[in-house]
Order: sequence, then structure tokens, then C-alpha cells
Amino acid sequence: MTAIFGSFGSTLVNIFLVILVIIIALSSIKIIRQSTVGVVERLGKYHKMAEKGINIIIPFVDRFRAIIDLREQVVDFPPQPVITKDNVTMMIDTVVYFQVTDAFKHTYEISNALAAIENLTATTLRNIVGDLELDQTLTSRDLVNTKLRAILDEATDKWGIKVNRVELRNILPPQDIQTAMEKQMRAEREKREAILRAEGHKQAQILDAEGIKEAAIRQAEGNRQSQILNAEGEAEAIMKVQRAFADSLVMIREAAADDKVLALKALETLTSLGNGQSTKIIIPSDLAGLGGVFAALKEVAAEPQAKE
Repeated sequence: MTAIFGSFGSTLVNIFLVILVIIIALSSIKIIRQSTVGVVERLGKYHKMAEKGINIIIPFVDRFRAIIDLREQVVDFPPQPVITKDNVTMMIDTVVYFQVTDAFKHTYEISNALAAIENLTATTLRNIVGDLELDQTLTSRDLVNTKLRAILDEATDKWGIKVNRVELRNILPPQDIQTAMEKQMRAEREKREAILRAEGHKQAQILDAEGIKEAAIRQAEGNRQSQILNAEGEAEAIMKVQRAFADSLVMIREAAADDKVLALKALETLTSLGNGQSTKIIIPSDLAGLGGVFAALKEVAAEPQAKE
């Protein structure tokens, strides 16, 4: 029996030793993930930085003080009361983007980095906004952001932290000031609306006047063209009448000349008859022509008497 219990006890001891060795072996192996770094201390003193991948330490001698995240981090701080230069209390909440650049400083130079950044942000924000009036604070966010980031980045450099950006997310004035600002904005919008409406009415009147002017010009041009065409038509009609009158005068002259020629021919014929040179007597069919012949004969008969 004693041998059995002795062998069983030794087996348990061996199993315990194996388990202990496994635990120690596992505790001596530490895996560091991407974008992180481990701070290793040996006997309470800084030893080294454990980079990404598998790292082996000596059990009970070395230990990891902290695992530092090297990625950019975003912290949204709650609203802080801030008094402006014109004694207006506003609630401003900030968003800070920062990144650990030195794990050693971040571990050993500051105990609570987030609380330190929050308090430093609130204090710096009060100092900056305290030099600005309400309107400047509301319209100068970029200026406040730039100044705040520069001051925080300089102050946190000794903590191994770099402040990349600071944003003022909300600026909340007191309720009465918000109401007054809303009324002012409403009045401003109504003013712009009235200006735009008046400008639109003015443009419409200008367009209407230009349209009326253009229509009057075109109507006047049409009337002028119509008068010109009428005058040209009347002038052409007058020219045609004058041309016809002139042609008629020419025809009348030509007809008168023909009558005289006929009268002379008749006179010559009668003269020849009086001389006995012809036995034929031609009587004109036109009595008017005959009258002209008699008139010519009288003139012929009167000439010898005048000579005597």
C-alpha cells in the first residue's frame, strides 16, 4: 500500500510540475499586435520596448508595464462653460485628435494622459475665448481651433503625445441670446428676401420697359417702311401719269403735224387742178379735213392779191 501511495504521489507531483512549466512558458511569451508597442520592465525598471509579433520575457523577472496604442485617437470632451470678453457664458465642447509618438514618455511622464488633456483643453479654451467677443467666437472657429491645437501640441509634447487636430463641435450661447440671434437671423433672411423680391420686381419692370421700347421701335420702323413704300408707290404712280401725259402730248403734236401735212397735200392737188393739169377732183371723206383744205385755199388765193 505504501508503495502504491508513494507512486501515486510522485505522479501527481510530476503532473503539477509539468503544468507549472507550461504556465511559466506561456507567461514568458507575449504577442504584440500591429500598431501597438509594449513597455517591458525588469525588476521594476524600464528594460525595453516589445515590438509587434512574438516577444519572450523572463518569468517573475520581466513584466509588461503597459501596452500602448500608437494609432490616432479621438476624444470628445463634455461641454465646458466659457466666458467671452463681453461677459457671455457659453457651453463649448471640443473634439481632440491625438496620437502617441513616444511610448516611454507616455508611460513614465504622465499618469493619466486623457484627464490631463481634458483639463488642459478646458483651461486653454477659456484663455482663448476670454479674449474674444461673442460674435468673434461664433465666426472665428478656425482661429480658435488653430490656436488651441498649437498650445495643446506644445504642452503634450513632453508626454509623448502629438495633437493633430482640435475641433469646436458645439458652441451654445445662453437661451435668451439664442432667441435674440434667431430673431436677428430671421430678420436678416426677411431683409434678403425683400431685397431679392424688389430686385426681381425691378428686373421685371426693366424687361417690360425694354419690351415696350422694342415693340415701339419695331412699330415705328414698320410705319416708316410703310410710309416709304406708300411714297414710292405714289411717286411711281405720278411718274407713270406724267409719262402718259407726255406721251399723249407727243401723240397730239404728231397728229397735228399729220393734219398740216395732209392740208398741204390737198392744197397742192387743188393747185394742180386749177392749172388744168388734172381733171380729177378728190373729195376728202373727213369734213374736218375738207375744211382744212378750204382754209388752205383761201390762204393761197389771198397771196396773189396781197402781191398786187
